[in-house]
Amino acid sequence: MPTLGDIKGRIKQLLQGYSRNQEQITWLSAPMLAADTSFTVDLGTANQVTRGLVEVGNELMLVTNFNTQTGTVNIAAGLNGRGVENTTATTHAINDIITMDPDFPMQRITEAINQTIQATYPDLYQMKTFEFPKTAARYEYQMPVDMEDIVRVTCDTIGPSKVKFPSQSWRFNPQAQNDPVAGLTTGKTLEIMDFIVPGRTIHVVYSLAPGTLVNDSDDYFTTVGYAERTVDMVMYGATARLLSGVEAARLQQKSVESTERAPLVPTGAASNASQYFWKMYNDRLNQEVDRLHQLFPSYQSFLA
Repeated sequence: MPTLGDIKGRIKQLLQGYSRNQEQITWLSAPMLAADTSFTVDLGTANQVTRGLVEVGNELMLVTNFNTQTGTVNIAAGLNGRGVENTTATTHAINDIITMDPDFPMQRITEAINQTIQATYPDLYQMKTFEFPKTAARYEYQMPVDMEDIVRVTCDTIGPSKVKFPSQSWRFNPQAQNDPVAGLTTGKTLEIMDFIVPGRTIHVVYSLAPGTLVNDSDDYFTTVGYAERTVDMVMYGATARLLSGVEAARLQQKSVESTERAPLVPTGAASNASQYFWKMYNDRLNQEVDRLHQLFPSYQSFLA
């Protein structure tokens, strides 16, 4: 199962093309702490370092000067140059890659991934199950705090058939009373009016919003709750979001490279590419919504 780090790498290849826009890189020759205001890079590639924005892991830093003889690189404005552009200053290990003026910072890719995932809800959702026994003369039961909605409710039948019949008279209350004495503390309850033999097990399948990826080692299925087949959908959506910001770079003509490339890259090229990936994302989203409804149909209920 892919991790956040795997997905970020795939998206960066989509953004830059598989032939790769070769960014200038070097790597740490010694560990770096979160409070360090300088770091040491590999001497053989120290000449690749440039002033300005550099990226180590998910952190962006501002470099003020460097010494190619010793490999020492100094951070601009001390600690103020650490964790810039809403990134977090953290520790880095020896041999961690340093990228000069990254085209698409890893923190922005992470944000685009999570924005895409969260935007799929409530069309897509992850599902969990919850079971509890029927209690005589009780109609309202506490539900888990992470429950957003109920997909279906079934009950055990009497006898050896093991068939679970669908409950048809139930209602989900997401703003229920808090009554600790009655065992109601989550603010979410299921009101069930069907006649069910006391002691029978009631099975609830419910939906909840997808999780958020934080660390590069976070497993997609475990954290987000979506099947692995949806990874390409998330990649297309994140790529579309990131490419939409490239068009603004055409307005920045301060560098020689930007000025020379402006006549060669037609106006709207990035926007067109963004729209292309956005269509692919929407097509895959619609496919997954249809598949989810086919795999997990909901049953008719009269009170929901």
